Amino acid sequence: MNSTPTVDDLRNALVDQIVAKRPLPPCVERALRTVHREVHLPGLDPAVAYSNRAITIKENPEGPLALSCASVPSTVAMMLGQLDAQPGDRILEIGAGTGYNAALLSEIVGEDGEVTTIDIDADVTQHARDALNRAGYEQVRVMERDGLEGAPEYGPYTRMIGTVGFWDIPAALRDQLIDGGRFVLPLRWRGQTRSVVLNRQGEALLCNDMELCGFVPIVGQDGERTIELADGTVRIHHDQDQDVDPARLNDALTQPAAETWSEVRVGGEESFDGIWLRATALEDTVCRLEATRAAVENGLRRPVIIGRSPALVAQGSLAYLISKRDDTDPERPSLLGAAHLGPDGADLAKHLVAHITAWGADRTATPNLAIYPAGTPDSDLPAGHVIEKADSRVVLSFA
Repeated sequence: MNSTPTVDDLRNALVDQIVAKRPLPPCVERALRTVHREVHLPGLDPAVAYSNRAITIKENPEGPLALSCASVPSTVAMMLGQLDAQPGDRILEIGAGTGYNAALLSEIVGEDGEVTTIDIDADVTQHARDALNRAGYEQVRVMERDGLEGAPEYGPYTRMIGTVGFWDIPAALRDQLIDGGRFVLPLRWRGQTRSVVLNRQGEALLCNDMELCGFVPIVGQDGERTIELADGTVRIHHDQDQDVDPARLNDALTQPAAETWSEVRVGGEESFDGIWLRATALEDTVCRLEATRAAVENGLRRPVIIGRSPALVAQGSLAYLISKRDDTDPERPSLLGAAHLGPDGADLAKHLVAHITAWGADRTATPNLAIYPAGTPDSDLPAGHVIEKADSRVVLSFA
């Protein structure tokens, strides 16, 4: 007998894998079992098309990140669950990708709903249009359009979803969402990205759920900066409103780092991104430290994640997350702490260790998040830590 799995077998096996880890709304699971992902990835082995991984569909000749890709299916499923779309909804998708997500949305909203998907790249929109036509979703509207402008002529929308990473939320998009509508998007602040569920209440966008994720950034937003230190072997990634001093940081990096340790331990596979998230709700100094192997070989204390460790940076001083393994606890063999450099490094390390300690006491806590238009008076904002962006005032707090 032929035991080669069919495309249906592969698709259902992938969905089984996803729902085993995260229960999904019935309409989302049904759509995932219905829509043929391989049609949106022509020429690809179906076994690869139904693997739980991202697939690049357009490379970026000017940078390390792709211009467009098919997202990881489990992330697609997670965000569709967050969106909670219903039959009859009018949906705007920003980032057309392969058209696969739009097909899933079309299945969910049904004949009485509408799906408009937009992308700034003509090649991407053509790929999505062709795939949607092949798959039988001619009713989905595909437009070549700047995602930061939306498609107001077909709004207002009851649901909006971003499948590219946003650093800020333009007023033009907020205005296309009905009051009471929902916007799910990968939002980036202080160097980390969460898929956030934003519900519009008047001019405010109030978050009621966030999940760690990673996405190709949207074209046209430039709120992040990078400085190179130590002959390019160390980089600090920071937001445009943060005050860092490259010359003084270079001086600090010529000195050996001191260390301050918490009493918090982690296991080998345990995520500690919540430390980074917690710090963003309380500090203006949160950045991302990228160290090359050459930097470590030249004497830099190795960050806990060499390519993207959270760091607190203030002018010419920094503290960043480190770990050491001592096997005192077999289940959590590594201790977390902070390496620090510069005149104010010790104070920054105390702050970082305090965030580590607070996270260790509640490892699943997430902050409250609310987003208001730029220019909103302080008196109209809820209590919390405010991050200023070009179009928004982002307010984070722990209750």
